[in-house]
Amino acid sequence: MSEGRKLSMSNRGTLGASKGVETGKVRQSFSHGRSKPVVVERKRRKLVKKEDGATPTVEKEAPVVATPPQTEAEASLTSSERDTRAEALKEAIRQAEAERMKASEAKREREVGEVKEREEVAREAAERRASEAAKAKRKAEEEAEQKIAEAEQAAVEASTQVEDDARKKKRELEARKLKEEEEARQRKKDDEKKTASRRVIKGDERRRSGKLTVANALSGGDGPRPRSLAALKRAQAKKRQGSAADSGAKRPREVIVPENITVQEFANRMAERAAEVIKVLMNMGVLATINESIDQDTAELVATELGHTIKRVSESDVEIGLVGEEDVTENMQPRAPVIAVMGHVDHGKTSLLDALRKTDVVAGEAGGITQHIGAYQVHMEDGQVITFLDTPGHEAFTQMRQRGAHATDLVILVVAADDGIMPQTIEAIHHAKAAEVPMIVAINKMDRDGADPDRVRNELLQHEVIVEKFSGDTLDVEISALKGTGLKKLEETILLQAELLELKANPDRSAEGVVIEAKLDKGRGPVATLLVSRGTLNVGDIVVAGPEWGKARALVNDRSENVEQAGPSTPVEILGLSGSPAAGDDFAVVDSEARAREIVSYRRDQIRKKRSMTAAVSIENMFTALKDSEVDELPVVIKADVQGSAEAIVQALEKLGNEEIRARVLHVGVGGITESDVSLAAASKAPVIGFNVRANAQARKSAADEGVAIQYFSVIYDLVDHIRAAMEGRLPPAFDEETIGLAEVKDVFSAGKAGKAAGCIVLDGVARAGVKVRILRDDVVVYEGEVDSLRRFKDDVKEVKAGTECGVTFVNHMDIKAGDNLEFYELIEKERKL
Repeated sequence: MSEGRKLSMSNRGTLGASKGVETGKVRQSFSHGRSKPVVVERKRRKLVKKEDGATPTVEKEAPVVATPPQTEAEASLTSSERDTRAEALKEAIRQAEAERMKASEAKREREVGEVKEREEVAREAAERRASEAAKAKRKAEEEAEQKIAEAEQAAVEASTQVEDDARKKKRELEARKLKEEEEARQRKKDDEKKTASRRVIKGDERRRSGKLTVANALSGGDGPRPRSLAALKRAQAKKRQGSAADSGAKRPREVIVPENITVQEFANRMAERAAEVIKVLMNMGVLATINESIDQDTAELVATELGHTIKRVSESDVEIGLVGEEDVTENMQPRAPVIAVMGHVDHGKTSLLDALRKTDVVAGEAGGITQHIGAYQVHMEDGQVITFLDTPGHEAFTQMRQRGAHATDLVILVVAADDGIMPQTIEAIHHAKAAEVPMIVAINKMDRDGADPDRVRNELLQHEVIVEKFSGDTLDVEISALKGTGLKKLEETILLQAELLELKANPDRSAEGVVIEAKLDKGRGPVATLLVSRGTLNVGDIVVAGPEWGKARALVNDRSENVEQAGPSTPVEILGLSGSPAAGDDFAVVDSEARAREIVSYRRDQIRKKRSMTAAVSIENMFTALKDSEVDELPVVIKADVQGSAEAIVQALEKLGNEEIRARVLHVGVGGITESDVSLAAASKAPVIGFNVRANAQARKSAADEGVAIQYFSVIYDLVDHIRAAMEGRLPPAFDEETIGLAEVKDVFSAGKAGKAAGCIVLDGVARAGVKVRILRDDVVVYEGEVDSLRRFKDDVKEVKAGTECGVTFVNHMDIKAGDNLEFYELIEKERKL
């Protein structure tokens, strides 16, 4: 014990053996923020010494057990209860650990989801940046291409100038080089002369030298030195340069120049640089680039300036040689006559042809009238053949009838004996005279009551058609197509007239002729009816018909039989054209597809130019166009079975209308109604008119969806009448004025809010409230409006009869004086007609 330490009763200072166990308190944490104090014990290590001097061992520490501080109640528990409580504590610890692991797993899943979302956002941003970068790249490429094109253009222009400068410098260098070489050769000659003179003077020195060279040996002593190898090479090079210069000299050329040619192409044909041509043009006062076109006159001036000549050609030269030369008389052979049957509608043209052909064509024509030209061949009993063209008689088919007249050798004018001369009969006479073809008058329907052939002959005199009975040169035959009388005489007359005409053609050549009709067949494609005028048309020939061409895949005659060839005066249907030509176009056979394409391209360009010129509005007709723009229009889309019918419908519709309304054909075509036709009509709110054609399923569905009306017709009368009725329905209403009463103003008095009222007496008729009224002062109209109110004393009345006084007020008018006359009238709407 130390002196400074006091004695006490504390246990800290008691002496005794140590327990070897250290204890302490810690707080154990649980889930949901719960914690609990526990006692932790740790045993110290214990050294065990071996007596034999071996290495001492250390006992392992006892496992650390965390036990909560025991209360008095816990101290009284049995060991089994403590074990149970310890197991419960362990189970709680395991559950807490499981919940902690579950929470950490959920947190990890949330973190993974957030990472995926961030990756998706980053990917979208990257794609957006890539798209923007691609757009920027494309834009930069376009700008770069544009700049490159501009740079190339500038480079071409600059290169021409650079080439010119380079050639000029080259020529100067060559000239300077040649001059230097010439001077060098001259100096060399002078030196050689000096050397030779020295040799002559100093000849002894040469002998004294004792040297013998090859040059001295070959020279034979005195005389000039021979040319060296280098001099020979220079002379040969100079000779080659001279020959090259001679071969590169400009030679005059004959240049083929069309109506318009670009500067670049013109320079290429002259073998000149484009810069030279542009320079010449600039000296002439013409500023043009290499891509601009110049005309033939300008090209001729430029060519003359550069030492060339031109040969003028035209675009129409492609058709040169399409129509062959005239045939030699030795190659001509007799051919069948082509007869056009013409006349007024329903005068029996088709019935006459039926009687000749012993077929019933009328049953196949809608409404009993011919809608388009039919071409048929009739074989006589003696073996002779006659080709007939049946033309329509309706006024809408004037051009078709005119084409029939120009394509024939003889015209049969059918006139009904009971009707006489009709308007279309007169037109047929005019067409026949314009075509300068002979005419035979067939007086038909002689079996009917009231038939008077002499009446027909007398009426023909008014149109300068004199029959043989009246000492004229026109043959006439009385027939009855229904009974078949007079047909034999008609055939004899036709053959007699044909014999007088001496009709011949050369069959051993390429075919030529005219297109009688064209249509678009759903199963066969474009089909054209051709009439061969000379030559022979074979299957496989390359045919050019108007702006269309094609190889003849098949030929079909008038009896629907496939044939291999068609000779002169033979009508035939051809399959294989690229499109439907116009009726009346000429056709010809060419030798190659390239020539056919060239001709068709030229013709289509001409049609396109014609349309653009027609559509252009010049200054002169600008006011007319402005006036026409105020006219109401009825748009329609026309689809027909054949080209001739389509043209006839368009012509008939153009004749309809007046200064207030007209028909406007948006599109006209051949073939069935398609979905594109319906779309065009829907854009302009127009109906689709089908003439002997129908719409396909897609077109019908589209029309139902778009609300487009599709109307079908098979007779042109009905179509024209329908369009006329539709146009009349769109006309503004017209009114007729009907006067119902007259009155005289006796006095004027105040009428309160109404202003002034006229005291009147009805002189004639009635005065009615709400009708139109006109105020006359000294027979001059001073007001025209409506009656506002009508009173009898203080009562409003609807009507006041003659001889009765009344008071009248007017709408927006108070300038009334005694002595004025009133005229009451009504407007009655009436139906408008075209």
